[in-house]
Amino acid sequence: MVRSMTAFTRETLEADWGSLQLELRSVNQRYLDLHFRLPDMLRDLETPFREQLRTRLSRGKVECTLRFEPAEGGETLSVNRERLEALAIALGEVQLQIPEAGIPNTLTLLNYPGVLHREGLDFEIIKAASLELFDTALNDLNAGREREGARLAELIQERLNGVSQQVNEVRAHLPGILQRQRAQLLERLETVRTELDPNRLETELALLAQKSDVAEELDRLETHVVEVSRQLKQKGPVGRRLDFLMQELNREANTLSSKAVVTDTTRCAVELKVLIEQMREQIQNIE
Repeated sequence: MVRSMTAFTRETLEADWGSLQLELRSVNQRYLDLHFRLPDMLRDLETPFREQLRTRLSRGKVECTLRFEPAEGGETLSVNRERLEALAIALGEVQLQIPEAGIPNTLTLLNYPGVLHREGLDFEIIKAASLELFDTALNDLNAGREREGARLAELIQERLNGVSQQVNEVRAHLPGILQRQRAQLLERLETVRTELDPNRLETELALLAQKSDVAEELDRLETHVVEVSRQLKQKGPVGRRLDFLMQELNREANTLSSKAVVTDTTRCAVELKVLIEQMREQIQNIE
């Protein structure tokens, strides 16, 4: 099933010890790029969060934000004097080495990891609740990516049908196109026809017909369309494969355009390029 890389989810949890709010936001990215904003007292949750994301996602820029609000009266705060003294010594050494360095304010000191100690809360319980909340959020995020992916697959399939329609149109008119090409060439050569060897003229016409014959390009376009449709039904990440197929489709459309010597083929080639570019833009969002 095709999955988009774009999705958002927010989950909250209320308990007697406080509340948790977790947000997951993902956008398109060539690789898996993970970013976390977690409370200091829950910072060690980054490792299990990261492992889950790597297990269940393969591409996308993912931002994870966890907020924790303790219940009123549920905790007391105290200063870790040993930690604060060690920090003061380190700051004194910095002042000696770099006199112009600024002195941090009180709030900055309190926010330094380990200086402010929270009492009255069982953080093991809060961490376990955070992991459960994260699992719920990740399930919802993936469900959203799958819904968006299903819609992208429909849009791509619509344009694939348009590509097939253009291919069929060129193929149906191919005999007439070749005949018109021959007639146009003969008309241009009419003024010098008497100076040309008839056998040489026929040879040149045959070579022109061979160069302008787009049957091979049409066959490859049809093959790529079938493969794209097949990839849209595969399980797992298919975005990179689909992006490669768009390059191949575009290559054949360019060849078709370069061989076109009548307006019908040129028009179809232009329409093909438009459809392929529309698909390529959608595929940038597919995992």
